[in-house]
Amino acid sequence: MARRAVLFDLGGVLFGPGLQHFLGSCERDCALPRNFLRKVLFAGGADSPYAKAMRGQITLSQLFSEMEEGCRQHASASGITLPPTFSVTRAFKGMAAEGTVNAPLLRAARVLRRNGFKTCILTNNWVDDSAGRLFTATLMNLLRRHFDLVIESCRLGARKPDPEIYAYALDALQAKPQEVILLDDIGENLKPAQEMGMATVLVRDTETVLKELEELSGVQARRGEEPLPTACDPSNVTHGYVPIRPGVQLHFVEMGHGPVVCLCHGFPESWLSWRYQIPALADAGFRVIALEMKGYGESTAPPDVKEYSQEQICKDLTVFLDKLGIPQAVLVGHDWGGAVVWNMALFYPERVRAVASLNTPYRPADPSVDIVEKMKTYPAFDYQFYFQEPGVAEAELEKDIGRTLKVLIRSTRREVGVGLRVDLGAVPLVAGGLLVGFPENPPASQILHGPELQYYIQRFEKSGFSGPLNWYRNMRPNWRWALSAKDRKITMPALMVTAGKDVVLHPRMSRGMEEWILQLHREHIEECGHWTQMERPAALNRILVEWLEGLPPDTPLPKISRL
Repeated sequence: MARRAVLFDLGGVLFGPGLQHFLGSCERDCALPRNFLRKVLFAGGADSPYAKAMRGQITLSQLFSEMEEGCRQHASASGITLPPTFSVTRAFKGMAAEGTVNAPLLRAARVLRRNGFKTCILTNNWVDDSAGRLFTATLMNLLRRHFDLVIESCRLGARKPDPEIYAYALDALQAKPQEVILLDDIGENLKPAQEMGMATVLVRDTETVLKELEELSGVQARRGEEPLPTACDPSNVTHGYVPIRPGVQLHFVEMGHGPVVCLCHGFPESWLSWRYQIPALADAGFRVIALEMKGYGESTAPPDVKEYSQEQICKDLTVFLDKLGIPQAVLVGHDWGGAVVWNMALFYPERVRAVASLNTPYRPADPSVDIVEKMKTYPAFDYQFYFQEPGVAEAELEKDIGRTLKVLIRSTRREVGVGLRVDLGAVPLVAGGLLVGFPENPPASQILHGPELQYYIQRFEKSGFSGPLNWYRNMRPNWRWALSAKDRKITMPALMVTAGKDVVLHPRMSRGMEEWILQLHREHIEECGHWTQMERPAALNRILVEWLEGLPPDTPLPKISRL
């Protein structure tokens, strides 16, 4: 029977060091006899402080109290003098402070999940009412984003190695024992699973565990090609809707807690283009808001072309922030979203803590030549002129939305079906339309396929292409608005990420940005085309997290009113 689910223990497996290692370390630090703390913690068997805490019968602070009293009694009976500074509470606080997530095993869990395995954390855990409970909440919140299921003993009234907790896990996974692999660092916890028919792995060192996991699952779990980060699922994420004014609303997706990072997508995309960034930025301690830009999906698509000028888009974005009670945010944009975030930094700098653009460079408006005439000198932008006549491009792009998206949104890496153009400007526009000459049924795209492609198709079936194309029909209004800020400079911290294989927004277009952006930090991904968030998500996540974590601390909000 093929295996299709993996159960991971938490302490000592996904998060370390485990409790056993911690107890030994604490005994050495306090010059206590070996197993002193273990004897106190496990004294009483099924009624020990540990067993009661794991079943949820007592809380962590009650466990501390029982442990403190038990240590005093055991020390007195054994003729041991406890150090004056000895504290169980302080010791456990140190365990949390020194602990780390096992990144290779977390990556392996992601790979397994992407290969169709159900992944579950099965942990003996306590109800944490201690002063350090935020740590527990943060860790469990992070892990729930990366696993299909999290089972905590304290919520069930049963703990490992009680057989009923394994039966509960099998029922929750809807799996037979022979379909399941269990990883744990305590042999006693593996025995009932083995007796039921599960495959088990005793965790000692990470490399050995990964090797055994590969053999049992048949999935390459060790570092080879960089695994895709965890993506968020549209059906399992928080959606919100902000009324901007009568007839206009913006849809967004939200995750995480902390300083606000607002993500703005481009054409022809969706908030879902950020699916790999949303969980990663939330894990890093940010409140992530991914906008569905005006004209797309569940955001309103007003018919008036003027609604899609950069000036109006930015006005709407400030109202959006106002109505969510967000005075200031880090803005991150891609493609047209990059233009929006640069304009926000120019025209509404008080609302922008920092600004980042993927692929889209900042260039100040040139008053010496009409923007339309200037654009005509760039063959790579021919497609934008094809987009100008209302109804023409719409008819072509809406005829078969699946085909449109499969042709346009492709990776620069070797794709099935060589010969497909992967960027709008890779070759001159063919007479008769944008998609002329491409197969009626293009091969699947490596970066947008399966449920994600279907979600895109549903969004564009709802909104059509008129709204997205109207963004291109404001060349002169956008230019005139930009001219009013032609001598301004962008003063807040800024990040420009260029992609070596983007033939439209080529890295050379970003030359000289330092003249206009005083705190510009640059990053470059050479083997990447236009669709940066989807083509190289792990590399981009590292860039964004490192830059965000390096920003100056958030200034405390002024206490203007206590009403």
